Amino acid sequence: MIRLFVGFDQREAIAYHTFCQSVIARASAPVSFTPLALNTLAGYQETHTDGSNAFIYSRFLTPFLCDYQGWAIFADGDMICLADIAELWALRDDAKAVMVVKHDYRTKATDKYLGNKNQDYPRKNWSSVTLWNAAHPLNRRLDPRYVMQHPGSHLHRFAWLPDELIGELPREWNWLTTEYPDNYEAKLLHYTLGTPCFKGYEKADMAELWHAACSEVNQGIGV
Repeated sequence: MIRLFVGFDQREAIAYHTFCQSVIARASAPVSFTPLALNTLAGYQETHTDGSNAFIYSRFLTPFLCDYQGWAIFADGDMICLADIAELWALRDDAKAVMVVKHDYRTKATDKYLGNKNQDYPRKNWSSVTLWNAAHPLNRRLDPRYVMQHPGSHLHRFAWLPDELIGELPREWNWLTTEYPDNYEAKLLHYTLGTPCFKGYEKADMAELWHAACSEVNQGIGV
C-alpha cells in the first residue's frame, strides 16, 4: 500500500480532488490518500503567521501521522500526476530520512495566487514533494509541538537532518510549471505559482493538462 498525504486547503478543494484523480488514473498499486486538513489534525494548531496555504507546515507531521513506521509520500495539492505513483514509491532509500527534488532556482514571479508574495529562499520547494522515511530515528522529533514551535526556515530546509540524510529525487517528480520550461515528459507537474482553478491562472503554462485532469473528476459526478 502506497501511503500518500496530500496538502488540503478549502480555498482550492478542487485541486486536491483533481490531483488524487490523476494519481488513481495511472497507479499500478493501491494508494491510500490522507488529506492534511487542519480540522482533522488533533493536537495540532497552526501557530505560524506566514505561508500561502493551510498545509504549509502540517506536512511535517507526516512521520507522526504514520506512527513513525514505514514510508509515506507527501505532495502539495496543486499538482497533477502524469505517471504511475508506484515509480516514485520505488525510489525509496532506507539510508535516507527524506528524499526530495533539490530545486535550485530563482522565481520568475514576485506574486502568486490570491495575492500571496513569492520570495526566493534557500531550498525553496524542496518540501513540496517528500518521500518520508517515517521510521528514521531523527524524524521522531517531528510531533505537533515541534512543528508548532519551529519556524519555516528550520522546517522547510529540513534543518533537523544532516545533509547526507536528505536524498535526491529526479526533477521530473516535482516539475515547477512556469518556473521551468514546459516539459510534457515530466511525471508530476506542480503549479506552484497558481493552480489553474484560480482566476488569472486558467491559461498558465501547461494548464490544459490540469483542466483535462479536472474534467475527469467532473465527468465522474455528471457535471
